[in-house]
Parts: sequence; structure tokens; C-alpha cells
Amino acid sequence: DVVLSLPALRGIRERFRDARITVAVGKPGAEVVVLSGYADATLVVDRVALRDGPKLVSIAKILKLVKNVRRAQFDFVIDLHSLSETNLLGFLSGAPKRLYSRRPGRSLNYLSNFHPRPPVEDTSKHSADRYLDVLRPLDIKDVSAIPRLRTKPSDDLAIEKMLRKEKATFAAPLVGLFPGAGHPGRRWPMERFASLADHLMRNEGARVLVFAGPEERSLIQQIRQEFPPSTIVFDRLTIPQLASAQARLSVFVSNDTGPIHLAAAVGTSVVMLMDRPTPNSFVPLEQHHRTVYGKTVRELTVEEVYKVTCELLAARRTAALFSR
Repeated sequence: DVVLSLPALRGIRERFRDARITVAVGKPGAEVVVLSGYADATLVVDRVALRDGPKLVSIAKILKLVKNVRRAQFDFVIDLHSLSETNLLGFLSGAPKRLYSRRPGRSLNYLSNFHPRPPVEDTSKHSADRYLDVLRPLDIKDVSAIPRLRTKPSDDLAIEKMLRKEKATFAAPLVGLFPGAGHPGRRWPMERFASLADHLMRNEGARVLVFAGPEERSLIQQIRQEFPPSTIVFDRLTIPQLASAQARLSVFVSNDTGPIHLAAAVGTSVVMLMDRPTPNSFVPLEQHHRTVYGKTVRELTVEEVYKVTCELLAARRTAALFSR
């Protein structure tokens, strides 16, 4: 969601060049917002911890959050994602103007007071376009819906050192795999990721990098057991470092989850594995990306994912040849 909101944030930044913009966001998303350069500050809010933590502790944290937000004296609140709790926080901020996304059954539209109001959310649209629709009343238009991120030189250097340590040179194409997902039902089986890695190494001469975050820590032992021995495993990268590593890849293959959008935003070709019969509003938008999907993600075979990955690898090699 945060990566796909970047075009809207870019539009707000360009429309209000002299404004001080603070983005309220979860901790992982905050690192993406900082990397984008569109905000002056972030307000980190762990919604899941507030929802699932001890009630008295959560209430105390919420009261402190409201106090801090009111102290900031915001002039204008724009709620792109628009949930009832974020709408309420915007109202309690004391900001005189509030513009909220209109999401039937999810947002509290009566707490918004900016006119004209944005159109009611159209769920048939891509998520990035939905966020941009919220900004229509501000005359923000003609903004590209493609998220873009630039990596930082310090993170690029850190990744370069890690790859050099693994003897991953420019001679072999680098292919990244991300076997995790926010929900177990979205995960392509681990053994198929491992088989894909084996195909890419033996037939394409690729070096394979497997990425894992905090949610995939329990899978690390399985990854090391099932993947070919020469597989590079990066499981302790920061999000900016992950973006820098992805920018070095020829192709990134992943389940339907956050890192694939990060890879697309830094310009890397991606293969998204999906558990739906048709692409939805979260697929990467550009032509050099591919989506492979079925009624369930477990239906996808190694052969079809390998074929699509090789097509993107070949296109990358051709582009590199003509750019010399």
C-alpha cells in the first residue's frame, strides 16, 4: 500500500512545494517514505500492535499519539487509505481541513469536511489510481501512477560489499527470489522456488539471491536445506538495503507481497505469482513486468514460472547488448 501510494505523495509534494509534509505510516512503510524524499517527517504508528496489544497499554499509546498529533497543529489532513481509526485520528488532530478517501463501509465520511469531495472509491481501478483519485479536489492531475524510488549511495555501497563477499560478479545475471508472503495462502511452495533456482543456475548461469525478512525467519533453515549450495541468502537487510539489492537484479520473482512492489519501483523487472484467477489492482503496471496466476498459487508449475523468468532475462540481456 505504501509503495503504491508514492505517486499520490509525489503529486502532493509537487502541488504544495513549500508545505511541511508529515506522513503517518507503519514502521516498514516509514523507511519507504523516507527513501522517496516526498515527506519532511514521518509519524510511525504501529496499528497492528495497537489493535492486538494489551488494551490498557494500547489506550495509553493512543492517547499519547493523539496528544502528539494535536501538538503538531496540522493545517490539513489527507487520508489516502481511509480507515475508520485513521479518519478519527485526523478529526482529533484539530486540523481545520480534512480530505478523506470515500470507502463505503470502511471510512467515516462525515468526519471529512473538504469540498468538493473526491469520488467514491472505485475498486475496479488500480490501487495507485485510487489514491490519485482522492487528490482530484486539489486539482492534482496528470501524475504518473508508476511508483518510483531512488536508492541511496550508502546502501548501494553496503550491498556491493555483500555481493563481492559472495563473489557475485557482473558476469552472471543476478536473479532474486522472495518465498515469503503476508498470508500462507499466497505462498508458492518452497520446494518449487528451490527448483526454479536450480533451473536458473544450471541452464542460465545465474546467481540466485533469496531474500527474507522478519516474517520469514522461521523459513531460513528450510531455505538453506532446499536451495542449491551456491544460493546467496540475504535475511537481515534494512528496507533501503533491500531496494539497493533489488536494483542490482536482472529479474525478481516473488509472491504477491510488499517486496515485489519495491523491486518494481527501483526499476527491476518482476515476476509476480498470484493466487487469483485474474490480475487485481495491485499488479505492477509497466510492460516489462509479468504476472503468473491461477485459481490458487499452488497450481503454478516450475516450468511456467521458469519460462516467464527466462523471457525477462533474455529481454534484459538484449537491452544491455544494445546499450553498449
